Amino acid sequence: MKAFFNLIRWQNLLIVVLTMILIRYALLEPVLGKLTVTLNEGSGAAVPVTLQFSLFNFILLVLATVFITAGGYVINDYFDIRTDLINKGSVIVGTRIERRQAMMLHNVFNIAGVALGFYISWRSGYFLAGMLFLVVSGLLYFYSASYKRQFLLGNIVVAVLTGMVPLLVGFYEWPALYRYYSVNAVNPPDFDFIFYWIGGFAFFAFLTTLTREIIKDIEDFEGDVAYGRNTLPVVLGIKTAKIIASFLNLITIALLYIIWHLFLYDNYTLVYISAVLVLPLLLVIFIVFRSTDRKRMHSASRLMKIVMLGGILYSLVVKALLTWNLI
Repeated sequence: MKAFFNLIRWQNLLIVVLTMILIRYALLEPVLGKLTVTLNEGSGAAVPVTLQFSLFNFILLVLATVFITAGGYVINDYFDIRTDLINKGSVIVGTRIERRQAMMLHNVFNIAGVALGFYISWRSGYFLAGMLFLVVSGLLYFYSASYKRQFLLGNIVVAVLTGMVPLLVGFYEWPALYRYYSVNAVNPPDFDFIFYWIGGFAFFAFLTTLTREIIKDIEDFEGDVAYGRNTLPVVLGIKTAKIIASFLNLITIALLYIIWHLFLYDNYTLVYISAVLVLPLLLVIFIVFRSTDRKRMHSASRLMKIVMLGGILYSLVVKALLTWNLI
């Protein structure tokens, strides 16, 4: 059982669940609550806007995302047996879990995830939106089988898919809001703005994931060279890869302060991004340039994951700021 949970990266799946819950309840709910509408059949008084995508459908959406993500982790380990033996010294697939069982798990997870995706889309009135889950399932398979061996392509695919996790919450909430309030509100508001809020979190996830993937490629340099993978460090060299990863971190830091200055400008956010996000990102740059072995690069990779978690936890700060009218 322990091997199974390690295979599906249960810690990462918990972060996926946490991300979707926080985007819904710590970001969307308080942001929407700042809007007021007058309902056609109400008393005439303005009432706050509330979430309209049902809790049951949201749970199914989270499950669909978790299943497809778990399937992606399984197929990744299935194709990475030889390189992982060099880079990590041990593998799960082929030792503790048979290759045939791993492929079966991959198929079960993906069938369940895609089926739930189509069901949720049908319940939402947009059945063809379920194709998104099918496409993501295919991308994760081809990432493991081919894309991750190609220059930058695999890194970008993973970064895009990570950024899609928070966007999924808004993607299914928006039509539910529009459908309800366009019928029941006197003057329905424009809900497009929610994608600006969620888009900030999604783009942060994209940039930090792309940086982390490059750092992981530096960490796995030996195995990638041995089996002819054209990763960024293999093609351009480790030094260039370190420069690119550090440059991406500097871009992330600059964007954090620019967004704060243009749209938020509160001291609470400034302290949070400086202490929880910027300082660790600067430390990653330091570690990456000073590292001469896999152990230190692995520390940088783990620190990037902590930064990514810190990014999504900022939604709790947003909820506090909006609830207590601090911005």
